[in-house]
Amino acid sequence: MAPPLGDIAHLGHVELLTPDLDGSLRFFTDYLGLTVNGRHGDSVYLRTWDDYEHHSLVLTAHETSGLRRTALRASSEEALRRRVGELETAGHAGRWTEDEPGLGPLYVTSDPDGHEVALYWESEWYRAPDGLRPGLKNQPQAKPGHGVGVRRLDHVNYLAADVAANADFHHRLLGARPTEQIRLDTGRIAAKWLTFTDKSYDVVYTEDRTGSRGRLHHIAFATDTREDILRAADLALDTGVFIETGPHKHAIQQTFFLYVYEPGGNRVELCNPLTRLVLAPDWPLITWTEAERAKGQAWGLKTIESFHTHGTPPLDQAQDT
Repeated sequence: MAPPLGDIAHLGHVELLTPDLDGSLRFFTDYLGLTVNGRHGDSVYLRTWDDYEHHSLVLTAHETSGLRRTALRASSEEALRRRVGELETAGHAGRWTEDEPGLGPLYVTSDPDGHEVALYWESEWYRAPDGLRPGLKNQPQAKPGHGVGVRRLDHVNYLAADVAANADFHHRLLGARPTEQIRLDTGRIAAKWLTFTDKSYDVVYTEDRTGSRGRLHHIAFATDTREDILRAADLALDTGVFIETGPHKHAIQQTFFLYVYEPGGNRVELCNPLTRLVLAPDWPLITWTEAERAKGQAWGLKTIESFHTHGTPPLDQAQDT
């Protein structure tokens, strides 16, 4: 049985590994418009302008690219303790740590595929310095005057050897609701979208055709409008950012999107989910068939595979922490 809805409030932040820290940092600050909010050792902490917390993204120097951690904020101290208890009972015992600025204790565990997941409650609200103070008091930071100016971290798409088992982990132990999925003709679930909020999805699992575990498909940042996605494509063209596919519209979830690669080798999606909210408490799980997915995206664009061998930048390597 899934836990009560609301124990996890939202997707907090992610930590990306990069073998080119300087190049990745330029991408996220100059191109996407994130703001640096501290450094420690080999890590840089960055934030989107509409994030109320200390950071939205951690960039850490490493020999490979990939995802080290996904952090989820609980809705209360009691909710955090409930989730920790359920995780430990279910055999997903983790460890407590305080290794990130602006946050209290994090409980770090992993999904069945090996992706590191951290849960926390205590969070320091961001206070903008003079040069970044907004004109409106209900906005945490002034909008950036350069780059794409992404509003928030939107979702994480994991590659997984077993989509169903990992989606069940998020549903049964963390309380995420599944909203859409792909079922192959064999009956195997090839991808699943889940949400902790009224957004139609916060986390996604996609089958890794290599059979590897613990890898990343992409992280995504949301923009205010679809026109921002078109502008992002023009900025990518002008600044040498590699465009993998798009701008276009997904059939599943109907997100307007652009896929690019940052210099460290991680795929990044820029997305505008329009007004797709899951407000119905009895939302039915929507299943897409193999034949329906063969039609491609909403307007016929071929769907990208979960790995590439045709001269595009490589996907991240297997996670190595």
